[in-house]
Amino acid sequence: MAVPILKQGDTLIASVVAALTDDDLVQLRDELAQRIGKVRARSVVIDVTALDVLDSFATRTLRGIVYTARLRGAETVIVGIQPEVAFAMVQLGLTMEGVPTALDLEEGLEVLKKRRKELR
Repeated sequence: MAVPILKQGDTLIASVVAALTDDDLVQLRDELAQRIGKVRARSVVIDVTALDVLDSFATRTLRGIVYTARLRGAETVIVGIQPEVAFAMVQLGLTMEGVPTALDLEEGLEVLKKRRKELR
């Protein structure tokens, strides 16, 4: 399933609306890496509100997307991690170390705005 990616100003917003296969995650990674350069995005929001599971591959891939985007010049924030997903990730030892997270899209955009001011 392709993840819709919207452009809002210089921000790309990827909204995961259903469970993703490993191939879907890799496709998202590749698509975001390309689109960042194509539209000259300075920030990316990945909304995972609809996910009720984040396994080790998904966690690693999301971390990889954040690091790849940073190397391409865009700051990224992951938003919408559900409480049950967060509990499971902690119990499984899955971390998002070095990855900015926020409660929802609105807070995620504020985090990005603040980070961009700090980088100037």
